[in-house]
Amino acid sequence: MRQRLDRATVGKIAGAAALVLLPLVIGDSYLRHLVIVAMIYAVIASNWDLSLGYGGIFNFAHLAFFGVGVYFCAIVSKVLGVSPWLAIPAAGLAAAAAAALVCLPVLRLKGIYVILVTFAFGQLVLHLVISQAEITGGSVGMVFLPALEIGDYKFTRDGKLGYYYIALTVFLLSTFFLRRLVKSSFGLAVVALRDNEEYAVSRGISLARQRVYTLTASALFTGIAGGFYATYLRVASPEIFGFGVLSLVLSMLLVGGIGTIWGPVLAAFALTFLSEAMIDFGAWRHLIVAAMIVLVLLFYPGGLLMALDGIARRVTSAFSPKVD
Repeated sequence: MRQRLDRATVGKIAGAAALVLLPLVIGDSYLRHLVIVAMIYAVIASNWDLSLGYGGIFNFAHLAFFGVGVYFCAIVSKVLGVSPWLAIPAAGLAAAAAAALVCLPVLRLKGIYVILVTFAFGQLVLHLVISQAEITGGSVGMVFLPALEIGDYKFTRDGKLGYYYIALTVFLLSTFFLRRLVKSSFGLAVVALRDNEEYAVSRGISLARQRVYTLTASALFTGIAGGFYATYLRVASPEIFGFGVLSLVLSMLLVGGIGTIWGPVLAAFALTFLSEAMIDFGAWRHLIVAAMIVLVLLFYPGGLLMALDGIARRVTSAFSPKVD
């Protein structure tokens, strides 16, 4: 157990070090862009896993929390003139407040009813964005949002190097936050409610309170990622509420492995680069990716993380000395 834990820790440190050193080794700005996008998706998918995977809450408002972060940051930075450095973390608080609002009608609901209410909330936010065209730009969206800068230095310089490290910081903080959360007493209570709600409630765990905490916690860094997304691309578009983005992030969650923070992170990087590598296939790439997703879920229901863990176990057992 200690050896496995040590290997896992070494792997995480090596992965973080590789991400830190990557832009210093590879100067291609487009490759950096893909990694930035992958890290944004990784934050969204892993935080969704907190409510859906660990909490067992069928929350389909998660992309709406991301959208709240995007538009909150866009409005306060462009319309109100607030610095993007302040707007990005404030977007996380706005998304968390939206999650707390969603909790009100779903505190006592279960199953399909939670799905319907949370999905309806996403549609409500979308229609609110489109209807307030004088502020949000309506169906056209908002463009030329304020960019990050420090003094005379603009983060768009040096092949997006500054944006890369901001995205990496958000990604690492989000992952650290989630890992500490799921290993805490709060995380144990969340899992207990998911596995046996009646028993957990009988032991004094409040279902309503845990749902509020779980949804707001999962929305915090999702909103921050939304604020960074708006500042990085300098655009806020209603397309982020679309089914395409929803299905992509959900695929990352399912392919990576539900109930594993690192699974959605791994799938976010894999699917981002896989989809980009097949861009010349046109519409066929979506069918190919969908087929690969079905195969992964068919043979490895636990996702890519389970598949890699199984491969690592077989390799370790093959090279470990046998005892007679």
